[in-house]
Amino acid sequence: MIYYLEDDKNIRELVIYTLGMGGLSAEGFAKVADFEAAMKEKLPDLILLDIMLPDGDGIEILKNLKRKPQYSSIPVIMISAKGSEFDKVLGLDLGADDYITKPFAMIEFVSRVKALLRRTNQSQTETGELRLRNVVLNSERHTVTVNDEEVNLTVKEFELLKMLLENRGIVLTRDTLLNKIWGYDFDGETRTVDVHVRSLRQKLGDGADVVETVRGVGYKAAYSK
Repeated sequence: MIYYLEDDKNIRELVIYTLGMGGLSAEGFAKVADFEAAMKEKLPDLILLDIMLPDGDGIEILKNLKRKPQYSSIPVIMISAKGSEFDKVLGLDLGADDYITKPFAMIEFVSRVKALLRRTNQSQTETGELRLRNVVLNSERHTVTVNDEEVNLTVKEFELLKMLLENRGIVLTRDTLLNKIWGYDFDGETRTVDVHVRSLRQKLGDGADVVETVRGVGYKAAYSK
């Protein structure tokens, strides 16, 4: 899920529509208060942030995001009509991952969004960390946290979550999960996977919806739910 804070309705709706056509799910906010409320409910995979807002300052919002541990690792793209070199450098120095000046070509815009998501995912994988919204799995430390609170998982639950996060957006069948996690010689029924998914979701609590059921097929990490 991508959050877009933009007070101009026409721009906001066009961007959300274009992202959707590019296979990305996005939600728009006209007011800072609505954006902040949504952040408390569910963390996005990426934030698009306008600088000049009638009820707030995008730069100050960026600073606040980077100060808070639960938000600091979420990638941010600044979007603004202010295209001077000083404005771009300021945004990037404060922690923005990219800076796009209005007006912009929509095809290039979507490409830059997708490129940033890929870089973020690759960087997390290389450091042994897999993150999906408020759920973070660290394979080196063998830990899982939800909203920065550690969750105790069994070995199989950990492996199940890790495999889903490594293949985010891809539907994995129950047979595939059985073979990869329990081994080809495991003679249990595929119901074993369902039992472990149910237990995993209960333990993840607020992060339970990162594991999505694909009816009649299997499960996937819900990358853009």
